[in-house]
Amino acid sequence: MRVVSALAVGGLVLGAAACGEAPEENNNGAGDGGEKYTACMVTDVGGIDDKSFNTSAWKGLEAAKAENSNIETKYVASKAEADYEPNLTQYVNQKCDFILAVGGLMGDATSKAAKANPNQQFGIVDAKVPETNVYPMQFDTAQAGFLAGYLAAGMSKSKKVGTYGGMKIPPVTIFMDGFADGVAHYNKTKSATVQVLGWDKATQNGSFTNDFVKQDEGKKVGDTLVAQGADIVMPVAGGAGLGTTAAAQASGGKYNTIWVDVDGCESTPNCPAIISTVVKNIPDAVKEAVVKAAKGEKLEAAPGYLGTLANNGVSLAPFHDFDSQVPAELKAELDKLKADISAGTVQVTSPAQPK
Repeated sequence: MRVVSALAVGGLVLGAAACGEAPEENNNGAGDGGEKYTACMVTDVGGIDDKSFNTSAWKGLEAAKAENSNIETKYVASKAEADYEPNLTQYVNQKCDFILAVGGLMGDATSKAAKANPNQQFGIVDAKVPETNVYPMQFDTAQAGFLAGYLAAGMSKSKKVGTYGGMKIPPVTIFMDGFADGVAHYNKTKSATVQVLGWDKATQNGSFTNDFVKQDEGKKVGDTLVAQGADIVMPVAGGAGLGTTAAAQASGGKYNTIWVDVDGCESTPNCPAIISTVVKNIPDAVKEAVVKAAKGEKLEAAPGYLGTLANNGVSLAPFHDFDSQVPAELKAELDKLKADISAGTVQVTSPAQPK
């Protein structure tokens, strides 16, 4: 798979799908003439410009269109979970060739739509459903999260690091599990005592905003972890996490963050407070699926796609502004860990890992 960096999509027109109303859409490629292969995307509630998984998925569609001009792309943004099914159904009615659902919260709605329309090709990011006409794109982010936890432990001065989620769902908690295990591995290797705040892997309980959009909620949860002593915080909360990255930047170095999904230095204005990012290579997975489908290749629901460190489906982003601050020894240890995890000599497990 060719590597495409998960750059943020700039200047996107936000679509809004109010329940019961005809949604506004971004429609690229229409009117060019000729028979088009239509790839239609329904966002999660975070919206197209969430600097996270919705942004990444749209980038993948756009990359597919750039490779094959016969592909037409469009999206509709969901404002609430009640919008998922109507938005998917409207694209069935519009006879889209490929309908992409973005996010684990869309699993039930996608399953229902796929069952009702067995000849329609669907794809879904961060979930797997029983229907064979839904191509799953999943990511073992516990692996890259493990590297992030090890990095955070090695960089923390207070010896307390924190993480919190948007909602307690597998695509979120898998990051947190990996992060916690990475810290534990650092402690074991270095005979250290770095503490993880905000998540207990053993009990699967921790801190959540219960929202992927509201930055005030992210700031509130992040501030609580910082008040408890964390000097590095990893929000796994989509756009809500921007509340923490902005507050970290405003703190003038009192604490810093680790971002997720899309390289935070390429997708947010808070690079000076972002040590690294647990990257989920959604753009390549989506692009590859759409390009294949547009050529007439069948997308097999089993096994679908699973992104790992070994196939670059997940990764730890560059350190950007922090590059000179990360000790050479720690960088070397992270490289060795990546190789060991890829080879299977270091096992990373999470109850939320894709099955």
